[in-house]
Amino acid sequence: MNSETLFSNIKKKKSYLCIGLDSAIEKIPSCLSTSKRVVFDFNKEIVDATAQYAVAYKPNLAFYESRGVKGWSDLELTVEYIKSNHPDIFLIADAKRGDIGNTSAMYAKAFFENMKFDAVTVAPYMGKDSVQPFLSFTDKYVIILALTSNQSAADFQYFASKKDKPLFSEVIDVSKKWGNKDNIMYVVGATKASMLALIRQQIPDHFLLVPGIGAQGGDLNEVSEYGINKQCGLLINASRSVIFAGNQKDFAAKAAEEAKIIQSEMEKILSIKGLL
Repeated sequence: MNSETLFSNIKKKKSYLCIGLDSAIEKIPSCLSTSKRVVFDFNKEIVDATAQYAVAYKPNLAFYESRGVKGWSDLELTVEYIKSNHPDIFLIADAKRGDIGNTSAMYAKAFFENMKFDAVTVAPYMGKDSVQPFLSFTDKYVIILALTSNQSAADFQYFASKKDKPLFSEVIDVSKKWGNKDNIMYVVGATKASMLALIRQQIPDHFLLVPGIGAQGGDLNEVSEYGINKQCGLLINASRSVIFAGNQKDFAAKAAEEAKIIQSEMEKILSIKGLL
């Protein structure tokens, strides 16, 4: 999937919503407790209820890897289900990988060949050779961590480089030369929305994955004002606020209600920006 295809789906659904499948097993409604595949069954119902409002899903691998073989199996089943039943969806592995070249090559194979994800989040700290193996795949995206939404982001990301730029800005300037807008995206936290104007000067055409809307308190309108470009250029993620909007038998319907609220706001913004 390239940026044109992604933008086409954004226009069709009038949405740039990404739903994070941070499916913590202890938070899954008790009505699914007798299921043999609790997490997969939960994901399946959430996806079927919300896919009309979302253009992307982002399983956070920590919630699957922490459960060993069962968790990994639930992840594989989730990916297979989405690919088979909602093929227009952009599917992101929130893995935050980043290692020496031969190790990254194995990670890339795991997510792009074996699991069929469209994108994977990558930490760029080890430099180009840790990211390059992911970029060798056609029609796949590397989503590079640039400016994150967590409280401790300032511990490193704002350090000034020799060029008197914050580290996150240096990361963007260097890494954007490794690929292009059809194989590189960037993570920019919603709680750092005011920085988007600077970032858009550096990468006006790239898509940005923006976590932090919903439970983390990021503002959709503020992010959109600073971040939207001529192809929308944003995938705004909401996780807990959507998938755990309800905890009874109607949990999927409650998730759909929350997703629709966000999608409706996005439709207004896209219309105002002249992108529909």
